[in-house]
Amino acid sequence: PPERKRFYQNVSISQGEGGFEINLDHRKLKTPQAKLFTVPSEALAIAVATEWDSQKDTIKFYTMHLTTLCNTALDNPTQRSKGQLIRAAVKFLETDTVCYRVEEPAALAELQRNEWDPIVAWAEKRYNVAIGSSTSIMGPNIPASTRDTFSSHLASYNMWALQGIEYVITQLKSLILSMGLIDRHITVEKAVLLSRLEEEYQIQRWGKVEWAHDYDLCELRARAAAGTLFVHLCSESSTVKHKLLQD
Repeated sequence: PPERKRFYQNVSISQGEGGFEINLDHRKLKTPQAKLFTVPSEALAIAVATEWDSQKDTIKFYTMHLTTLCNTALDNPTQRSKGQLIRAAVKFLETDTVCYRVEEPAALAELQRNEWDPIVAWAEKRYNVAIGSSTSIMGPNIPASTRDTFSSHLASYNMWALQGIEYVITQLKSLILSMGLIDRHITVEKAVLLSRLEEEYQIQRWGKVEWAHDYDLCELRARAAAGTLFVHLCSESSTVKHKLLQD
């Protein structure tokens, strides 16, 4: 459901056999498939608990991106393996936003070169791969060695982190921007701007629809930020030393 009346007063976390659990008053949080909601790190548990504690009179599930990502990781509703997640992520190279260029109008083509070339160059140097770009509808010809390199890199992440990586890629429509964001090479704001470059160009030229563009921009930033935070918290092995939800 998109919303539900808030039915709890207090949110806390506790450590169980399988990891860290979320408590809504005296009830344990469960996933949509009725599994015990258990996360691998205390930092992630605190972040999820904060989402629940931040809800007011009604619980707006569509604003709780970290909770949703945890549910996906726990329930794995599509029953995908680690290899399938990696292949799905690498497949985005074929249609990566920053690799598709226009020839006309000249101003947009120049903007794409100025804004996208540096992030492509960073990725090529960072991962020692060839990526390139293309103005063809078929897109760039990505070498098999490049796909293999990204596959090997993604394999170093655990299943939870991979769920988050694929989520960010899906939001930005770009593996390259997503890795730049997760590697802390660019900020959330920069990654979102680069993913929406053509739309922002059109807005600058023709104006924007009142409130709609701003809402889309803020929502995309929230999703990209949540996904990136999820990846880092799922890779976190240490515990957080301070008390949950301190005043």
